[in-house]
Amino acid sequence: MPHRPPLVLLQALERRPLGRRRAGAQGSGGDLQVSAGGNDTLARLAAVIESRRSGDASTSYVARLLNKGPDAVLKKIGEEATEVVMACKDADRPKIVAEVADLWFHTMVALAQYDLAPAAVLAELERREGVSGLDEFAARRMQAREADAS
Repeated sequence: MPHRPPLVLLQALERRPLGRRRAGAQGSGGDLQVSAGGNDTLARLAAVIESRRSGDASTSYVARLLNKGPDAVLKKIGEEATEVVMACKDADRPKIVAEVADLWFHTMVALAQYDLAPAAVLAELERREGVSGLDEFAARRMQAREADAS
């Protein structure tokens, strides 16, 4: 598959119009909440990113970005996160989705850079499922204090 910019790649992987309901989707008002099938999309995207890691930087965005080193990937993540914030401040729902897709893409490039897969993040989210966010935060603060004390 020839290289395409990240958003186009994501659209090619998930060719469902925003707001269209599908089997396994939940929500109201046409909002799409991805079911477990979304994990397949992440796995496919991770495979594409992995296949491009050692590709030709003149034809592969992923290879070009990774060849620039970790700081380039981190800078791109920061840029995309800022664009998500701006889209949210504008309450521009289609742009929010597009910018979050870009952010997810670039964080997946970072995962690949450190030989991690989306499954590791999904496992962490599953570990946290059902745990109060406040309890999780308190536990992390306690661990940080204990680490500082030793």
